[in-house]
Amino acid sequence: MTTLDYLTLLLYLVGLFAISTVSAKRTASHSDMFSAGRQSPWWAAGLSGFMTVFSAATFVVWGGIAYELGVVAVAINTCYGIAALLAGYFVAGRWNRLNISTPAEYVRLRFGTVGLHFFTWIMLFKRILGVSVSLYALSKMLVALLPLDLNWAIILFGTIVILYTMQGGLWAVLMTDVLQFIVLTVVVFMVALLMVLQIDSPATFYASVPESFFSPTVDKYGWFFLCGWVTIHFFMIGAEWAFVQRFLAVRSPRDAKKSAYLFGIMYLVTPLFWLLPPLLFRGQMPGIDKEQAYILAAQSVLPPGVLGLMIAAMFSATASMVSSQLNVFAGVLTNDFFKTYVRPHATERTLVFTGRCFTFVLGALLIATAIIVPRLGGAEKLIVTINNLLVVPLYAPALWGLFSRKVGVREMAAVIGTSFLIGAGLRFGLAGNLMIVEGDALFPIADYLADNAKNVEVIVGVLLPVLMLLGFEFFKQSADPAAGTVENLLAKSSTPPSSEMESAVFDPFPVQVVASSVLVIGAWMFLLGLWQSASRGILIAFAIALLGLGAVLYGWLLRQRKRSIASNERG
Repeated sequence: MTTLDYLTLLLYLVGLFAISTVSAKRTASHSDMFSAGRQSPWWAAGLSGFMTVFSAATFVVWGGIAYELGVVAVAINTCYGIAALLAGYFVAGRWNRLNISTPAEYVRLRFGTVGLHFFTWIMLFKRILGVSVSLYALSKMLVALLPLDLNWAIILFGTIVILYTMQGGLWAVLMTDVLQFIVLTVVVFMVALLMVLQIDSPATFYASVPESFFSPTVDKYGWFFLCGWVTIHFFMIGAEWAFVQRFLAVRSPRDAKKSAYLFGIMYLVTPLFWLLPPLLFRGQMPGIDKEQAYILAAQSVLPPGVLGLMIAAMFSATASMVSSQLNVFAGVLTNDFFKTYVRPHATERTLVFTGRCFTFVLGALLIATAIIVPRLGGAEKLIVTINNLLVVPLYAPALWGLFSRKVGVREMAAVIGTSFLIGAGLRFGLAGNLMIVEGDALFPIADYLADNAKNVEVIVGVLLPVLMLLGFEFFKQSADPAAGTVENLLAKSSTPPSSEMESAVFDPFPVQVVASSVLVIGAWMFLLGLWQSASRGILIAFAIALLGLGAVLYGWLLRQRKRSIASNERG
């Protein structure tokens, strides 16, 4: 890390808080705080959803798989795109038509108060565990580059996200996600391009990697696993609250679908280029620690100053996930617990303040959990496994309830409890049981489960809950009493009230944020190109492209303002 790298990182952090400060001026109500007043542009919601999937694991786990196994890592990540397209077609518009404030409001209406508590606390437990591991992984990765103790790194990174999420609410989350998307795209594309330019010849590269390196399926990552991965993420994108929140934040059902389609298309076309660095690095530096492949590949080609942008991109990946979870759960606790049970007549000012308090408390809990992860002696793998076992059993019943009259809180509890207990029993009671040795009656079963762990996870974690839900659908005689409430909400919105918002007054704020971010990044890269000779041509070329894009966006913004003024004068 050079002085230029530190300056770049500092500039990025200043940008985050600048966007958060401007966003705070748009946060006058709890609706603004947690659903952006249902005024988010569809493209901002789509890019924010795209960034929410990213974390440090994107670089460590998928980068490691790309380095070790090859193109199969790209195939796995394109599954997100297929899942998002399916969620957009079947689910996104339906969520928006409910015209609710938070995803938890749907759970309360559809599954009752018991279902709300059951679902909320399990999901909160699950997400705190999962996100804390991501925050820990990010900090562990970056302390190798920054002069920080691990615990202080966790506190520092976590506090930064807490502060800008508290200040600006969902608008800050959406707009900083867009900034993070721009930073991530620029730096990853530059790393990929510089890595390609270093290759002597394709033939030499082909000869230096395993024969299966270009196969979309390898080893335990077969077609059955890929189909299961699509299914898992269809339910996750369709029902996890951080994604549902984005479907609720846009103006209309059509915009909700468009946001999911953008998310899906991005994940169909981008995994190859952002996994290209570790793929190519395998041919140049075989035999290194696969989890360090991405950052070592970036270090090998990036000029001073841009490595700071790479660190910013890695921070961005996890920050997007953390801020999304903090905001959505703070919204649930504020709207569906505090407002409902504690202060039904609370003012908007009180609700916004309460939401910020909940954001702080949840963030502190997240930081504390991340700090104790290494003290649990490898428990992060246990946490990740528990997290994975809960995905479909938790989300599938909630999503099923959007379409079915048969599923209620009892069926939800049965699916979650049965699937999780069976999965945990197979994973830890048999496959992970060190007391079962060769010669025992259970050894062949335990050995099979250990060798086919991924396929078993798909069978128990995906097929079993779906089959249970199908069973309830076909064999349960009576409808759930609460099903009619959701049907009534959907019926009222057959001509969606939010459709009026599509002709609302043009809002320049989101485009201004994008244009300003692009111009600032372009100007900084231009200065980096002038200050040093390393990769000067590449830096200047990227700078010119970004400055040109920023100018085009501001030109478009000026035309839209003129049209809006002319339309108002005619009206």
